[in-house]
Formats: sequence, C-alpha cells, structure tokens
Amino acid sequence: VFGKDVTLILILNNLSSDHKTVKVDMSASTVLYTRRAVAEIMKATTSVDLGSKQGKHIRLKIPYSYYGKYLTTDKRIQVTALCEVMNMHGVKLLVEKTIILEDTNIIIKIPRQIVVNRAVTLEISYANPLPEPVSRCVLLVTLMNQQVKINLAPLAPRERSKIYFEFTPRRAGPLQLQVDFSCDKFAHVKGFVTIAVAPA
Repeated sequence: VFGKDVTLILILNNLSSDHKTVKVDMSASTVLYTRRAVAEIMKATTSVDLGSKQGKHIRLKIPYSYYGKYLTTDKRIQVTALCEVMNMHGVKLLVEKTIILEDTNIIIKIPRQIVVNRAVTLEISYANPLPEPVSRCVLLVTLMNQQVKINLAPLAPRERSKIYFEFTPRRAGPLQLQVDFSCDKFAHVKGFVTIAVAPA
C-alpha cells in the first residue's frame, strides 16, 4: 500500500544434490508504466549457501523513506534480482517483479436512493497514508461535466478526514462521480463511483 514499507521475499531452491553458493544482486527502482526507470532507490548484494535439495528465503524491505520522493503518479517500483551460481561458469538467473502500490485513500459514500431533482449529500473521505504531515491539500470533484475545486486543511501523518458534498441530479440514469486528491507530497489519488439516479 502506498505510504507503507514494501517487503518482498525471494525464494531460492537448490534442486540438485550438490552444495551450491549463490550470489544475489538485488536492486529496486521507481519506474513509469512504460517500465522506464526514474530513480534507483535500493541496491543490495548477498550470498547464500544451499545444501542438497535445500531452499532458502531472502527478505528485501524497501522503506517508504527510500521510495517516497521518487515515486511517480504511476506508483510503480521494479525490483530485480540477478542470481549467479558460483563455480558454475556463469550460470545466471534474472528475476524481475513490478509492484504497483495501491491507494486506499478515497472512500465515497452515497445514499441508498437518489432521485431526480432532489438534493443529495455525499460523504467523501480522504487520507494521508504517509508517516509525515502533508499540506496544500486539494480535492477536485468532477460530476455532470462540472469540476469543483475544494481547498482542504493540512493532514497529520496517517490522518483521515471527510467532507460532505451536495448536488441535485437533473436527469435519471447513471452518473459518474470522480474525485481527485492532491497535496504537496503526492498527486492525483483518484476515486470513482457510478451513481444510479431514479426517476422522480
């Protein structure tokens, strides 16, 4: 989840009956959705001894403090592990994984029944998932082809807050509400909901 430390486990298995030593070079970078690297955020090298038919786990922890300021709006981290079996004349294995960090920031609550030409109040809840305060918070609400920009108070670390948003639907059928939350530390955390409007 965005704002928290990321923990990964690499599993190495020796399928042969011979003892093996494996050198593992691990690295992590923030990337765009095109997989183009933005910044390298971590590099680590370790060596693992594997006995006959033995398996071992290697844990890799990427703290938020390493990736936070380098993450793009794509919220992607690519981790690679180059595993080299020593004394095996260049036997190598490359493992890659792209992690997409989830947002759990926006929660939109709508009434059970929404009717044409009757005012509706929605509850929009938003949060700061980071271990540090954020300021310059802005909520952009898009509904019925109109955008409303709402300036919000700063949020303390891990704080959740909410606002109430009122509107009156003018026609029956589905309406899409989009919420976009930005602040000084991250941008464009989005929430969507489809609202079913009943005839009067």
